[in-house]
Amino acid sequence: MIVNPILPGFNPDPSICRVGEDYYIATSTFEWYPGVQIHHSRDLVNWRLVKRPLARASQLDMRGNPDSGGIWAPCLSYADGLFWLVYTDVKRLDGNFKDAHNYIVTAPVIEGPWSDPVYVNSSGFDPSLFHDDDGRKWFLNMVWNHRSNSVGGSPKHPAFAGILLQEFDAKAGKLVGEVKNVFAGSEHGLVEGPHLFKRDGWYYMTVAEGGTGYGHAVTMARSRKIYGPYELHPDTHLFTSKDAPDAELQRSGHGQVVETPDGAVYHTHLCSRPLPGIRRSPLGRETAIQKCVWKEDGWLYPQSGNPVPEVRVPAPFDVEPSPPKAVERVFNGDSLPDEFQWLRTPQPERIFTLTGTALRLIGRESIGSWFEQALVARRQEHWRYRAETQLDFRPTTYQQAAGLTAYYNRHKFHFLGLTWHETAGRSLTILSCPGEWPDGRLKFPLQAPIPLPAEGPVSLAAEVKEAELQFFYKTGGDWQAVGPVLDASVISDEGGRGEHASFTGAFVGMVCFDTSGSALPADFTRFTYVPEPG
Repeated sequence: MIVNPILPGFNPDPSICRVGEDYYIATSTFEWYPGVQIHHSRDLVNWRLVKRPLARASQLDMRGNPDSGGIWAPCLSYADGLFWLVYTDVKRLDGNFKDAHNYIVTAPVIEGPWSDPVYVNSSGFDPSLFHDDDGRKWFLNMVWNHRSNSVGGSPKHPAFAGILLQEFDAKAGKLVGEVKNVFAGSEHGLVEGPHLFKRDGWYYMTVAEGGTGYGHAVTMARSRKIYGPYELHPDTHLFTSKDAPDAELQRSGHGQVVETPDGAVYHTHLCSRPLPGIRRSPLGRETAIQKCVWKEDGWLYPQSGNPVPEVRVPAPFDVEPSPPKAVERVFNGDSLPDEFQWLRTPQPERIFTLTGTALRLIGRESIGSWFEQALVARRQEHWRYRAETQLDFRPTTYQQAAGLTAYYNRHKFHFLGLTWHETAGRSLTILSCPGEWPDGRLKFPLQAPIPLPAEGPVSLAAEVKEAELQFFYKTGGDWQAVGPVLDASVISDEGGRGEHASFTGAFVGMVCFDTSGSALPADFTRFTYVPEPG
């Protein structure tokens, strides 16, 4: 069986394609660098991260992008001997405007090299590229209407103003011919995330509707002509959890169809797993997949007969899912382990280096900066886990701090930091921002700093159990708890501003800042992430 989610922990907006016996899924990375995650599988059960293709300044520079800006809803396809990746770089998302620029990059193999981007347009976000069987290519994206103060989609929410379609000339690298608004969506509203595919002379379109929250859905339509008109699926929605508040997979929507070599049909979709009894999802929006069937009416349906997505789904053939494993990294190499990312900047050498014995974070701007902060972290993939690190850091002012953080964005994080205090000297502090939007005001859970030896390494740990986080430290003896139990549930999509305002997921990792401007470094020698079974 396939056990959902197949890509746990912040892997939303899955675009899937098959090349021979190889399946690839591209997911959104928002402000995290490098951009776009591509996973590979041969069985639809077990997946491995193989590439983040947007890895240099000529492809992507997100310095200054807001939280939950950056790379939205990529589309991955294969045609003409090339992989094609379409993506949006969102520079503004609050208010009436969405400054969203759409690009295409290509590569002969998934590992690259990936080309510099071709700019396409900026009329809206969630672009995709459809390769028709006559060789023509078609570019789709939703169109954003800034004149509306109602967020959503036609007809209820006119800011989401429908799906645009226009031919793309690959040789010229530009859009050509008529641009037409081909699909306004259903009455559910908030139409976005279009994908086209063709079968038996029909053009089928799937879109995401209902926003990123608990009303999310996959909606399907079809037409005999690519420009439409498109008729809605008899059930409107192919998949949704909006009417099933007790389903394990919530917020289900936004995905794409794939066919196996023997003709079986599956559909990816994003989902989330809220904490039990709490409508908060620290793991963010994850990727799941469902089996589908074609019926005599020429429409695709869930094989289960129910639009509510299932956790366990029949696999193409018999294979066991790989169990969760503890991961221990010792930073004695010359490259960053694959699971780690950083924020926004295409110049990682300014925020970290690998010395051969440590990951050296170079203190830059404050934690939560939109420009240049030294934060290297990995996704939280389990409701329960323990993360540990060891660092050596010798601050001389309270403006310098380095340590371990559970991080979502600038107004949702907890940080156990090694710093300096006027009376305690080198010491521990906790900086907490539990959803304090919009100003990001800090709280200081420790009543007084905890003195540390004047020099030498310090080990830090974070233990998360569903909605609770406890920090620990040691300097050579046993682990000691530090500070109160903190609210881990706020480090989630729904924390702070709420479910429609941020769209990433919780990370845990290492951070160093130096607001004095001295760029004091901190050396981290190891990092472990241990999921708790179940």
